[in-house]
Amino acid sequence: MTYAQTLEYLYAQLPMFHRIGPAAFKKDLTNTLALCEHLGNPHRKFLSVHVGGTNGKGSVSHMLSAICQASGLKTGLYVSPHYKDFRERIKVDGKYISRARVVDFVGKNREAIERIQPSFFELCVAMAFDHFAREKVDVAIIEVGLGGRLDSTNVITPELSVITNISYDHMNMLGDTLPLIAGEKAGIIKPGIPVVIGETHPESAPVFLTKAESVQAPIVFADQHFKAEESDSDNMFSTYYTILRDNKPHLSHLELGAAGPFQAKNLCTVLQAVELLNQTPTFKDHFNESCIRYAFQHLPRLTRFMGRWQVIGQNPTVLCDSAHNEGGLTVAFSKIRAMLEGSASRLHIVTGFVNDKDVDKMLALFPADAQYFFAKANIPRGLDTITLQEKAAGFGLKGKRYSSVKNALKAAKRQASPHDLILVIGSIFVIAEVL
Repeated sequence: MTYAQTLEYLYAQLPMFHRIGPAAFKKDLTNTLALCEHLGNPHRKFLSVHVGGTNGKGSVSHMLSAICQASGLKTGLYVSPHYKDFRERIKVDGKYISRARVVDFVGKNREAIERIQPSFFELCVAMAFDHFAREKVDVAIIEVGLGGRLDSTNVITPELSVITNISYDHMNMLGDTLPLIAGEKAGIIKPGIPVVIGETHPESAPVFLTKAESVQAPIVFADQHFKAEESDSDNMFSTYYTILRDNKPHLSHLELGAAGPFQAKNLCTVLQAVELLNQTPTFKDHFNESCIRYAFQHLPRLTRFMGRWQVIGQNPTVLCDSAHNEGGLTVAFSKIRAMLEGSASRLHIVTGFVNDKDVDKMLALFPADAQYFFAKANIPRGLDTITLQEKAAGFGLKGKRYSSVKNALKAAKRQASPHDLILVIGSIFVIAEVL
């Protein structure tokens, strides 16, 4: 098969969550374990860090990868979903898995694939593990796909587990309360393996503490030790932070080559994770300040980080962000309001959702004084624009429907003045169509 035919085989034959939703979610690890057994258990051939949570896990995974790379470690990075290129999911030192390796993997293992019948995600995880083992990486940063306890990535025994935070998302699969969601996320906490929790929340913290105690896993809450204060920012491309540890100066003028209101919390989570890694026998004092600074400054170049608070156009500014749930959208719109306060700039929003989200809860967070351009992401799960426009109207959000995300963005550009702001937000799959 060619690469294009291989992708078509993967997309057409395997249940794919980002296309069809919950029906593709396998609620056990049987298929992943069977695939790994068939491949010679590649996940046992490299060290790993496991990163879960509701928001920020992708950013934290990329930051940890950058730090490992900057310290001289050959570093694998598995993330999901992808924006434009399937190969974004599987990287070694920032380089995508080759098309030839993807074709070779599927060709050699097709009999096992058709016998085991994994989901698309289960196969991607197995492919990543196989690639990292073949490349002999020193360490792999593995991002959880959905939840944690039953996620396909949860077959690894990492050096460190990280849970960024808990917010409402995928409630139809993970539970409709924060403690229930936290219980699923806590499933990546392993016996004796240290765990970092990014944010202390009164409803989720007891869940994490109980789970960690039950398996004797050392647990640390990053926000109880680290604080990142923004010292300078251009709002769009990079940000400088002052880092406090236990309320004392720790790092000054720390440059992050990415912007966005979420990154202060992510920085604290990453710094706490690195501190714990430096205390493990495997990585004892391996990561120093210079490599941490270099990694944060060069984050996009080292890891091909994208889709988060990313500027893709000027005059007018076109900003896209992957926030797609209550927690992420709340922070994003708070920052947007602060940016536009006192200016004559108008806000134009290109948006769309998937049909298995609690859209009403999210639309309630959108500003009523923006001009809206509604579109359906080009996937089966995309929410149709008639339903979206009607729901939005109930929250005082007014705008027109468009046949595609690209057409919606073109219309926004036509209507916007050079000093206005166009925001593309609502679903990762909407963002993917404009990057």
